[in-house]
Amino acid sequence: MENIMVNAQEIFAQFGINFIAAILIFVIGRWIAKFIRKVLEKIMTRKEVDATVVNFICNIVYVILLIFVILGAIHKVGVQTASLIAVLGAAGLAVGLALQGSLSNFAAGILLIIFRPVKVDDFVEAAGVTGVVEKVDIFTTQLKTPDNKTVIIPNAQLTSNNITNYTTKGTRRVDLVIGVSYSDNIDKVRSLIEDELKKDGRILTDPAPTIVVLELADSSVNFGVRPWTKTDDYWDVYFDLTENLKKRFDTEGVSIPFPQHDVHVFQEG
Repeated sequence: MENIMVNAQEIFAQFGINFIAAILIFVIGRWIAKFIRKVLEKIMTRKEVDATVVNFICNIVYVILLIFVILGAIHKVGVQTASLIAVLGAAGLAVGLALQGSLSNFAAGILLIIFRPVKVDDFVEAAGVTGVVEKVDIFTTQLKTPDNKTVIIPNAQLTSNNITNYTTKGTRRVDLVIGVSYSDNIDKVRSLIEDELKKDGRILTDPAPTIVVLELADSSVNFGVRPWTKTDDYWDVYFDLTENLKKRFDTEGVSIPFPQHDVHVFQEG
């Protein structure tokens, strides 16, 4: 009986020592994990890495380190961590299969954050939607359309389709098709268009505007008018130039034709 009591005391004493050691491992390990996260955050911030990327990577590193710390503390108490790791792995696999779509959006979000094909305030066309980027999150990207709708797109759809970013370049070309009558003098029309382009200070001289006879259509001679402007001025130039050319043609007697059909009526005897 006395030997049993002695052995029990030794077991409890050993467990108490291991338990205290496990607590120390957890406390010190967590402090080290926080310290590593803080150092990593400072390094990445100094390198001017995007704040979203910094926050995400630092949190991932911290969680991974904390998992190792917890496993080490549990092992010190005497729990076999090999079976625990196997259970966690199987649970992780099951969760991964159940959340396959969400994980694909998550992975796509990481790619968007790291490579940054789109940024906040960019005007883009992606996944069949055109609008201004308001927010890029881990799972979704939020766009505001020109008519002030909010569209939330899963990131996997963005990365699996073409993305047209209209903001990355400082200049854009305005493409207009202007039709005039076959009876109008095309040299005169070209001169009028050139004059209107020169009046608009937002239109760039380098690269120079292009004015060409684009097509001899059924009802009109179509001119291709392609001036360059700053990206921010694109739509203002597009609308103003269209209106100014119409007014100038009206003043100068240049007609803008519209499709016409001749209807022949036959009266039977």
